[in-house]
Amino acid sequence: MNNIEKSYELAKEQYSAIGIDAEKAIKTLNEVSISIHCWQADDVTGFEKEHFSSGGGIMATGNYPGKARNIDELRKDIEKVLEMVPGKHKLNLHAMYGDYSNGFPGRDKIETKHFESWIEWAKNLDIGLDFNSTFFSHPYADDGYTLSHTDRNIREYWIEHAKRCRSISNYIGEKLKKKCIHNLWIPDGSKDITFERFRHRELLKESLDEIFKEKFSSNNMADSVESKLFGIGSEAYVVGSHEFYLSYALKNNLILCIDNGHFHPTESCADKVSALFVFFDELLFHLTRGIRWDSDHIVILNDEVKDILNEIVLAGKLNKSHLALDFFDASINRIGAYVIGIRALQKAILSALLLPVERLREYERDKKYFQRLALFEETKTKPFGSVWNYYCYIHDVPVGEDYIKEIEKYENEVLSKRD
Repeated sequence: MNNIEKSYELAKEQYSAIGIDAEKAIKTLNEVSISIHCWQADDVTGFEKEHFSSGGGIMATGNYPGKARNIDELRKDIEKVLEMVPGKHKLNLHAMYGDYSNGFPGRDKIETKHFESWIEWAKNLDIGLDFNSTFFSHPYADDGYTLSHTDRNIREYWIEHAKRCRSISNYIGEKLKKKCIHNLWIPDGSKDITFERFRHRELLKESLDEIFKEKFSSNNMADSVESKLFGIGSEAYVVGSHEFYLSYALKNNLILCIDNGHFHPTESCADKVSALFVFFDELLFHLTRGIRWDSDHIVILNDEVKDILNEIVLAGKLNKSHLALDFFDASINRIGAYVIGIRALQKAILSALLLPVERLREYERDKKYFQRLALFEETKTKPFGSVWNYYCYIHDVPVGEDYIKEIEKYENEVLSKRD
């Protein structure tokens, strides 16, 4: 028995003493797939051959060398990331990342054929794919509006794009036999005061009604809608607010996406979990890290992420929560950014699974609030790290900080060769 196994056995005993089965926690974590966002690898550039200006609330900052420049490099980078993290996961694609090697037809003309090579790639890795319509970085989004645009022609362009993306999502799910979540987020809004708030939201509802008119098999795909409080260039007003999409998703039986970077910096997304699950069967969570006004920093094991996962587990809704990452940092090694973020989210899940929930609830029912708080505090210094290291060990991925050397090696051998 090596030191990792010895440490785990000792940790298992300590958790058992407070009513926690560490083996069960590991088994549950092993069933959780995280949807890994493709856009960290290339700074949200995509593979459309036409050059579109960045915009629509999307901005990756930094110029660290070695970003993926094409579809082959991006896939190679993702494969390397998957070697560094335990478990079986999914890749989250944006429509702008299609295989357009034979020409880019325009976003209103993309087809399933543009994602066939992605499906084959995913089959070979035995992973699933999720999908997103792409409403930013396009001339028809330059004035800040897409689905809520007052120009009918522009609205119809984006409606057609979304329809095709939903059809592609259904096709992906059917071919991979793994449900594909199609997420819809638009950058629509205003940088300064606007007097047409109601009109734009009225138009957005009309556009969404048209988009979601066609129904697909729930075995193949599911639809989600994502809100935002403000973005770059839409600081004063965002059409697709939390209240708007909360109402629309409830009325139309869609999944609501909660991105914890899309709310006020002092607003708790953890508290939303139990409130929303009273009314929703499933929720999508985009995990990120907001710093001041910017919401797209690399996920770390901070209180915010831990609180969200605690609430998901406490509600008994881990199997009804679709967990995805959404950040982009071009200031450090991009592979390292992925690995830090994925492992941080997995640690948050494991930490939540190692809470003595039944004992804490028993104290609460008996109004033993001192005991409840004391036990919760003591869990913070339990040997959680030993359980995590063992989980990595049994999956044959780097334990502890060992992944740093692996990523440095990949940078020297692969990333540094890219111009």
